[in-house]
Amino acid sequence: MADKYDASQITVLEGLEPVRKRPGMYIGSTDSRGLHECLREIIDNSVDESFAGTATEVWVQIKADGSAEVRDNGRGIPVDLHKNGVSALELTMTKLHAGGKFGGGAYKVSGGLHGVGASVVNALSSYFRVCVIRDKKVFYQEYKRGVPLKKVSEATEKQLEEWGIDPKIQKSGTITSFMPDTEIFKDLVYEKTKIKNLLRDRAYLVAKLAFNLKDHRDGDEASYYFEGGIKSLVAHSNRGKNVLSDAIYVSKDDGNISCEVAIQYTDGFNENVKGFVNGIYTTDGGTHVTGFRTALTRSITDYVKKNQSGKDEMILTGDDLKEGLTAVVYVKMPSETLQFESQTKAKLNNPEVQGFVAVCVKEGLDQFFEEHPQDVKRIIDKVTLAARARLAARAAKDAVLRKGALDGASLPGKLADCQSKDASVSEIYIVEGDSAGGSAKQGRDRKFQAILPLKGKILNTERARLDTIVKFEGIKNLIIALGVGIGDTINYDKIRYHRVIIMTDADVDGEHIKTLLLTFFYRHMPEVITRGYLYIALPPLYKITVGKESNYVFNDEEKDELMNKIGEKKYQISRYKGLGEMNAQQLWETTMDPATRTLKQITIDSMEEASNMFEMLMGEEVPPRKKFIQTHAKLATLDI
Repeated sequence: MADKYDASQITVLEGLEPVRKRPGMYIGSTDSRGLHECLREIIDNSVDESFAGTATEVWVQIKADGSAEVRDNGRGIPVDLHKNGVSALELTMTKLHAGGKFGGGAYKVSGGLHGVGASVVNALSSYFRVCVIRDKKVFYQEYKRGVPLKKVSEATEKQLEEWGIDPKIQKSGTITSFMPDTEIFKDLVYEKTKIKNLLRDRAYLVAKLAFNLKDHRDGDEASYYFEGGIKSLVAHSNRGKNVLSDAIYVSKDDGNISCEVAIQYTDGFNENVKGFVNGIYTTDGGTHVTGFRTALTRSITDYVKKNQSGKDEMILTGDDLKEGLTAVVYVKMPSETLQFESQTKAKLNNPEVQGFVAVCVKEGLDQFFEEHPQDVKRIIDKVTLAARARLAARAAKDAVLRKGALDGASLPGKLADCQSKDASVSEIYIVEGDSAGGSAKQGRDRKFQAILPLKGKILNTERARLDTIVKFEGIKNLIIALGVGIGDTINYDKIRYHRVIIMTDADVDGEHIKTLLLTFFYRHMPEVITRGYLYIALPPLYKITVGKESNYVFNDEEKDELMNKIGEKKYQISRYKGLGEMNAQQLWETTMDPATRTLKQITIDSMEEASNMFEMLMGEEVPPRKKFIQTHAKLATLDI
């Protein structure tokens, strides 16, 4: 019989309890992304003070203990009593949907309407403190996991000295310090690159607002202040690249919604489009980005139809226009009308914005095209070449990848597939050479481990078009083995393995092959990375035997540590220069056994920086790569 079910089984979560029960609903996840989302929420509160016309500086500090502090010189959060009898400061920090962004009086433009940002961070912090500088006084309140430790109070001289606050120097503002809760977050490691990218983007977007970063973990400091706006952001993104024109800038403002768009094409193959709303980077785009893409496609296709006719007329698609495109779409609108897909504000949902941005971009581009025919010609040549490559690639795929091959009906002969058909438990090792491939095939667990040996180095796909790529035997086999397709046929839901593991020798050739494979995945199957499917296997460098006991170590530091422990005992040491030197059992024990192996998951902190790195390392321009090698040569630890 079922348990009794009545009113007594109904639970009501009070205050900030819902946040701690389901943090992913508010910050997206409890991994690194969620941790940085908390910091972003606090930073954006300070940015909102700039939108209100008060703050001119924001200071961010990352402390050695994993805590963070954000200061601004804005108005300071009100501390007087609300009509419900509680201080306004306590109200905004402990109640969901409480803030000054709902009525439009305190903030016409802000990064969010939800009123949950600071209170959510408070709920997910083991310690949280807010100091407010107003009227030559400093008020503060401390919290633990969202619960106030005492009422809002005026700070003592001793506290001010301890916290590094001088109201004589800083006349007004808000200072927020917090320690993310280890019960919620898997790790408390802030990634400096992510923080710098966040602050730099905000500095480009918000005129005359300076950002200062100090990382107490290593003493690093950085400052960002720009007056060039989104044109400067586009120029920064394309630094070192061959551009086809100056950045195209268009704007429109109807008194309610304002839109700015900067566009620039390069001679590269990759797209970099960013959307922002009220200073917030919408990582998943939204209606503003959709409106931009629609208008860009319409403007260019209209121009081509008007100025090119006859047998050379080319039908362009939106995908053709992506190649080499860099763009920033920035919308500002009243905070009370904002509609985001979720609290993380990754995607804008306002339907009226799509049409507004489309009109802005269409009108602006049409005018630019009329006034700059030479620039337009270079852009049109670029996108028509991309269209021809698309058609050629499709023909090549039809010729090379026979019917059914992409669905796994005809797997490559070199692939030793696993028995499991469940992608979530299956994994494939991409192995350098037939020798290592043979050992891997013998040593693997056939139930869930597949082996695909590669013969030699694969094609450098950084500057190769798709029709050339799919003809290369090694890449063709990899595409078919994974089962996701390629180009406009790609479907990541059909992937046959949820762990794609690159396993190469720890020498120069092995590292080169690894880099070539990473280039291919980043440029042509990026979602394999973003879904967390791509890994690097770390085989041992040494086998050290003492008596009957064998120890495997993975670097020189581990070797030296073990040798110190061995002391005067007799030992034998072997250096593995390649995977082929290991027998099947050794390869299983060290590199393939889930219980003992070490895998490094490939992640992307910044798409922009990753793109620039691949372009520099694998592109055609030699000087930047030469400079990089010369700068980092002393850090190399590879066998030559």
